[in-house]
Amino acid sequence: MPDTVTPQPNDPNRVVDADSPVREIKGVEEVKEEIGLCLSGGGYRAMVFHIGVLWRLNQAGWLPRLDRISSVSGGSITSAVLGMRWNELAFDIRGVAQRFGEVVVAPLRGLAGQTIDKPSILGGIFGFGTISEKVAKAYDKHLYQGATLQALPDAPRFVINATSVQSGALWRFSKPYMADYRVGRVNNPQVRLADAVAASSAFPPVLSPSALKMKPGAVKSMPGTDLDQAPYTTDAVLTDGGVYDNMGLETVWKNHKTVLVSDAGGKMQPEPEPHEDWARHFIRIIDIVDNQVRSLRKQQVIAAYLQGKRKGAYWGIRSNVEDFKLADALPCPFSRTLALANTETRLKEMPGELQERLINWGYAVCDTALRKHVDLAIPKGEFPYPRGV
Repeated sequence: MPDTVTPQPNDPNRVVDADSPVREIKGVEEVKEEIGLCLSGGGYRAMVFHIGVLWRLNQAGWLPRLDRISSVSGGSITSAVLGMRWNELAFDIRGVAQRFGEVVVAPLRGLAGQTIDKPSILGGIFGFGTISEKVAKAYDKHLYQGATLQALPDAPRFVINATSVQSGALWRFSKPYMADYRVGRVNNPQVRLADAVAASSAFPPVLSPSALKMKPGAVKSMPGTDLDQAPYTTDAVLTDGGVYDNMGLETVWKNHKTVLVSDAGGKMQPEPEPHEDWARHFIRIIDIVDNQVRSLRKQQVIAAYLQGKRKGAYWGIRSNVEDFKLADALPCPFSRTLALANTETRLKEMPGELQERLINWGYAVCDTALRKHVDLAIPKGEFPYPRGV
């Protein structure tokens, strides 16, 4: 379906199941007039695409208007850098960060020039430590340099999402607490940002799982917890946040009226002769499940916009800007943006030209969605890099 549609409340063919695109957690607050941003996963492809998205939001003065930024996987790499460096951004009176390029874009582009998945896999197999530990070490070296969740600002609230392999629920990392609603919560966690992001991006099967040890007694029970005992409370086994919530919706959707969704996720490709060995067949089945869940969430998010249950906009790396029907959208030929969307989901060195085109594409589609559906007063943006998409 198109990524943007004109609301037609009386249309009997519209999608109507928009009440809850994500599983509810007990104790949810009422929806508030707050703004949340969701950043999906997708390896370096997502990390770089979301740089462009944040770039456009910054120029529009929207970064300090955000109340919550929720991320999974590759989106968490970008989000954690933004959060860690938030107090260095130097916002002016318009709400525009003057040092965005220096403190956010530059380090992330530096990481995009490094391959960390293959060396981590080889090191985890043939050396000491796990694959996830190797990934975390690389993140820490290039981006976070020992910073913990306590380096994140109080506002906006940054939430880095992983999935608990033990409970099957969402495991959320944030400054005030980390929690699994079935296990309990740890207040003021001292977990390194690199470890939280490594858990959020522990893409199965090769980068997963990520192990997190907790001191006895650190996890506090909450109303409704049913797994508040060891080993759940001492040894968390985590995997990619996208396994549970592939667009980072959960922690925003429940209580934010305005929801902005940036989806840089991949799309399953047809496979005329599927592999029959158990390993590759299993990976194919995972891809099918992920593809279906992502499609359903997208449809339900858009339906909620149509019905007035949420305000905001969805844009995706596979969007066609022509579907937004914005007369002065930045020029983004669909054939070129679709080629960018097909960039492989890896933590693999990305050429500078490809980085710039992905950043431009994230910027452009965010610009289009914002000016069409969110804030008509925003002036048209210009590509961060002259080459376009």
